[in-house]
Amino acid sequence: MRIAGALQVLLCVCLVVGWSGLEARADQALATTHKAAHGSETLSGGLSSTRSPVVLRPADVDLVKSRPGGGLNRSLEAVRLERRISARSAVVVDPVTGSLLFALNPDKPRQPASTIKVLTGLIAMQSLRDSELVPASARAAGMPRSKIYLQTGRSYRAGDLINATLIRSANDASVALAERIAGNEATFARLMTSKARFLGATNTVIRNSNGLTARGQQSTARDLAIIFHRAMQNPEFARRIGSTTVPTNFGQTLRTNNRALWEINGTAGGKTGYTRAARQTYVGKFERGNRQLIVSLMGSNSMWDDLVHLVEYGFRQLDNDSLRVEARVDSAFIRRDPGLGSLASGSRGSASRASGSSASGAVLSEAAKSGL
Repeated sequence: MRIAGALQVLLCVCLVVGWSGLEARADQALATTHKAAHGSETLSGGLSSTRSPVVLRPADVDLVKSRPGGGLNRSLEAVRLERRISARSAVVVDPVTGSLLFALNPDKPRQPASTIKVLTGLIAMQSLRDSELVPASARAAGMPRSKIYLQTGRSYRAGDLINATLIRSANDASVALAERIAGNEATFARLMTSKARFLGATNTVIRNSNGLTARGQQSTARDLAIIFHRAMQNPEFARRIGSTTVPTNFGQTLRTNNRALWEINGTAGGKTGYTRAARQTYVGKFERGNRQLIVSLMGSNSMWDDLVHLVEYGFRQLDNDSLRVEARVDSAFIRRDPGLGSLASGSRGSASRASGSSASGAVLSEAAKSGL
């Protein structure tokens, strides 16, 4: 019995020593293989192969050995989120630090639908006084839904039409504003594109003022997030886009179609969009305590469910200090922007005093002055 016990102890010691030796040789093999020349490997007998070896680098070994909560688990959570949402593109960013918390095809160009009305409303606020009158042309009044049913030849206050554009997503109001400011919608669309570039959205091209599907019109999830982030730095814009109901001077009460304002905790404001080509699109800002998120999504079939998943994911990332520190910083969100107050310093309403073709020249001139 004593001999058997001694043999068991000796066997255990041999196993421990042998395992340590194998581990040491494995580490040495990893290091040696990693140092080998790329594109070849040495086989037994001195032969060589031109096939590239599939090897683990020391960094890969560290990743496999990482504890729960490290980079591997974080990427798995993002993968699970991608599988859970229907959106083709999405961005979640901390606008305070510029940390990109989630990105799914962020620079893939897509039709933006009505989310581009953010630019329409922002430019109109910077160009017109609320009390200025805006006539409704037959073309504007004939726009398809969503609309507030403007009457051809009747004039409306600019402030009402801006609210209708941002809150009710009215296509007819958007076109009326574009024609009043720039003389025609095509010129206004060029102004919108220039404004987007000035704000940092370099992959956005606008063809109309309301986001209806148009050849060549495009934006990206990242661009929409940048544009909305910049627009929300304008207090007047933030006040309007965060409203649920607003009365007008022509008898209607405008009610928002942004359900997030009452369904998602911390919603500060947002803009919805939909066309058959674009599917559902959304961009918005969310605040909880001193934490902030900008979330955008494009090409969704279940926008409100997607939005809940993205917002909750984003705030979970902000709650984890290590994840927030490791996130890539997008400098486009933290650069200073001088062009939010007006098209040019002291120029508010100057473009609107012109009419017809002279209005187009006036607006483009103001755009040039302000760096647009």
